[in-house]
Amino acid sequence: MADDSAQPPDSTPADLTSLLSAWNFEPGRPIVRKVAGVDDGRELLQMRVDMGVLQLEVTGRPDGSKPHGFPTIYDYLVSAAFEEGQGFELTEERRIEIDREFYQYYHRRICWLALQDYARAAADAEHTLRLMDFTSANAVDRQWAVMHEQYRPFVMFHHVQSQALTKLQASDPAGAVTVISGGLDAMAKLFAQHDAEDHFDDDLFVQKLREMQESIKSQFSLGPSLAEQLADAVAAEQYELAAKLRDKLARGPEGA
Repeated sequence: MADDSAQPPDSTPADLTSLLSAWNFEPGRPIVRKVAGVDDGRELLQMRVDMGVLQLEVTGRPDGSKPHGFPTIYDYLVSAAFEEGQGFELTEERRIEIDREFYQYYHRRICWLALQDYARAAADAEHTLRLMDFTSANAVDRQWAVMHEQYRPFVMFHHVQSQALTKLQASDPAGAVTVISGGLDAMAKLFAQHDAEDHFDDDLFVQKLREMQESIKSQFSLGPSLAEQLADAVAAEQYELAAKLRDKLARGPEGA
């Protein structure tokens, strides 16, 4: 007897040709749309890929699963690390689930960027960075950890870019410039940790963030930030002015 367990319900069309032909794939460009769930009308994302369609949930884990009852594998692992203590380890099974979550959040982040929903793109990038931090801190298999770490500058770029664009959507160009400055500082520290300072200025993501920052300053006629004024004052040995600027930076926006 044939096993019908993998067959779709009778009401579900098995052949997706009509769906795919009505929604063309475009190489090099993310094709994304929002749809409503058939059963409950919940918001869903769909991304057209080369030979099909990906459907993603907009909250929690993109595949809609709850690993071990937790919203994401990251949440589960943090809880497991606390409960298991010294005996905690990233087993092969856990590493596979981590790989899946990285991949899923990447696709949803691309969806949010394509839809210009930058706040949710930033949130998904932040989740990926937290997961990356956790796995790098706990992985015994360093080669596996490095496989993910190599993408950290890319994820950081998306995180900073999305946060800055969120500020622009809120009509806060000065805030966007400040976000980018903070992001560049964080990336500089990352390069320093890996003894790669000589490659910082040539990094594609660093260049893109600097271009974005200069474009915002030019478009909105913004002067140099406090951090830039401080750097200039120190370089010119204007230490009294530098001290005042440090005080302003320490007080933050309210004390500026």
